[in-house]
Amino acid sequence: MTPLVTAAVLLAAVTHASWNAIAHRITDKLVGFTLISGGGLLIGLVMALVAPFPAGPAWPYLLVSAAVHIVYYALLMTSFRLGDFGQAYPIARGTAPLVVTVLAAVFANEVPGMWAAAGIAVSCVGLTGVSLWGLRGHRPDWAAIGAALATGLTIAAYTVIDGLGVRAAGTPLGYIGWLMAVQGLAIPAYMYARVRGDIVRQLRPYAALGLLGAALSVAAYALVLWAQTRAELAPIAALRESSIIVGAAIGAVFFKERFGAPRIAAAGLLVVGIGLMLHAG
Repeated sequence: MTPLVTAAVLLAAVTHASWNAIAHRITDKLVGFTLISGGGLLIGLVMALVAPFPAGPAWPYLLVSAAVHIVYYALLMTSFRLGDFGQAYPIARGTAPLVVTVLAAVFANEVPGMWAAAGIAVSCVGLTGVSLWGLRGHRPDWAAIGAALATGLTIAAYTVIDGLGVRAAGTPLGYIGWLMAVQGLAIPAYMYARVRGDIVRQLRPYAALGLLGAALSVAAYALVLWAQTRAELAPIAALRESSIIVGAAIGAVFFKERFGAPRIAAAGLLVVGIGLMLHAG
């Protein structure tokens, strides 16, 4: 990973945590994700018009990824509805590089070594801490934790699918444009089917915030896809999840969520584990 690739992935981490915070900030999750997904659709169409058309072998990956992204959005909405941002975001993002390491070995022949195995072990400890700390004798909210973990699995799946797809496309810009255009149809169409003529009234109060989230979302993933054409999948996925610390800070500062020293330490362990996987790359 060159310094330029590293900088691109770190910038993607910050922008990704930011758009997720925007999605969490909008109280009606369907409204928020309709704006973010629909805004991504519009941006994707513009990108698709100016970029080269993706090569034929990339399209199976692109279409499968679009379907996985739709499931991801649905699970992410559920995670944010059920749990704190400072808990749901680290679990979802922290799960992904663990699974990507395995999937990249199976499907991209990028086999992890000793450092990656150590990173997985440390990350699992951190994940457990982020998930369960602060319960104060209460039972864990397994629905919230389960939704966040399932979200992480979809992140891992589309990371590997898109890593292979963008390499086959021959044009990162064209691939991300068409991906956003295809996947961006589903959630706005679902909301329209639910509310019909009331959709504009519901979207208007959050339009500016939601479209900002859309721009950040597209920028974050475009940076990652470009990086995946320059380096292996697992270290990129690992470095991108430094956004966990950004997400933890956003949850504490902007949402006033309790994220004391022990949970910060657990999130730090998660990032250390990810750093070990990055070292392995």
